[in-house]
Amino acid sequence: MAAAVALAVCLVAVPPAHAQERLALVGGLLIDGYGGPPIEDSVVLIEGDRIRSVGTVDTLAVPDGVEVVSTEGMSVLPGLWDMHVHLLIDGHSDYAHWFSTYPERYRDTIMPASALQLLRAGITSARDLGAPLDDIVAVRDAIDRGEIPGPTMYVSGPFLQHEPYPGQEAMRWGVVGAEDARAKVRRLVEAGVDVIKLIDQDQMATDEVIAVVDEAHRHGLTVAAHAHRPEEILRGLEAGVDCFEHTGLASAPEYPAEVIEAIRARTAKMNLGPLFWTPTIEGLFNYEYVRDHPERLDDPSWKAGLPDEIVEDIAESIRHPDRLSYFQITPQRRPTLARKFAQLREAGVVMLIGTDSGIPMKFHSQSTWNEIDIWTRVLGVEPMEAIRGATYWPAKLMGVEDEVGTVSAGKKADVIAVRGDVLRYPMLLQDVDLVVKGGEVVVAP
Repeated sequence: MAAAVALAVCLVAVPPAHAQERLALVGGLLIDGYGGPPIEDSVVLIEGDRIRSVGTVDTLAVPDGVEVVSTEGMSVLPGLWDMHVHLLIDGHSDYAHWFSTYPERYRDTIMPASALQLLRAGITSARDLGAPLDDIVAVRDAIDRGEIPGPTMYVSGPFLQHEPYPGQEAMRWGVVGAEDARAKVRRLVEAGVDVIKLIDQDQMATDEVIAVVDEAHRHGLTVAAHAHRPEEILRGLEAGVDCFEHTGLASAPEYPAEVIEAIRARTAKMNLGPLFWTPTIEGLFNYEYVRDHPERLDDPSWKAGLPDEIVEDIAESIRHPDRLSYFQITPQRRPTLARKFAQLREAGVVMLIGTDSGIPMKFHSQSTWNEIDIWTRVLGVEPMEAIRGATYWPAKLMGVEDEVGTVSAGKKADVIAVRGDVLRYPMLLQDVDLVVKGGEVVVAP
């Protein structure tokens, strides 16, 4: 791990491993995450790892002795979240090969490289939904201790499902009966996970699904569940799942009426709070473009932190994007996505930015801004709504809105900045100029 850490730190050009004592971000257009009008000529004062105060150059003086970073001409906003990543994979197209070849390198090489790439892209918080338990907890904790660079991670460890897929038992735990479901959740809780992940719950008995969700809620954890098929969604809603993942339904033109009615019934129960959904849609929208314009696969950003032999292995696996079995049905799915996305929004769910980052050809350094781009450029989402789906709302779901998710006094100093106006040109987020995490400048303009 020491070698991987040294390489990662070198690549990010991180200053001394402590937060700046006092720092001022001065002059930019502040999008604070609350959804109100942006603040021009903003000033963000940071002490240690916290935001001390927020104002403008006319209302908030910068004290003597404070290091000033100019954000003139920049958009300043909370550090982004990606609510669906997999640190253990890095875009390789052959899962059977990857999962059999690299388990011993997840913790010391692959996961740190993934975390590094996310941080460099302006992702200061991320939710990992599926990984071997000991490895992902160890990497999360190493980041928290400042031993390796990366976002603050919220992790699920292994999926819970009816039966593990062959060869993936380390990251998928089978459930047999309601008591076993509760026992598996307690085991994850004891290991220190932050969220519980369900998959294929339509293949589980109803009492098993209910037991998973109930036990998780007893311990104060939210539950994320796959939404590939109508019965998966219906069973998850019945059990009280907090957040659904993906759009699903293959090439079906839209969600069935009974599913939408059930979603509406849940979102109408305001006492339960929002129902969250992470559509992870950019990979499906962009596949055909990447297939036909593969030059973007040569972007060096996805290679950061990875040794040459793993880079070469990944590159060889995606040499022929048109041949990847993972995406063969995608051209039939893509025309249905806008309708499904609109149905979910119309039914009242709160949409979150998440990407399934790490799946074939979807790299941690690029996926998040691509998701925001598709939402705003293709699906008609206002940029402010998309940004809140990557800042305020993820923090709200994870119960840490008092700590992060907005640029406001008293919160953790997770702030990014990018040249230009991201409310007009969200695609600018593909090249983040400034990343401050916990008061420490980790990417500088």
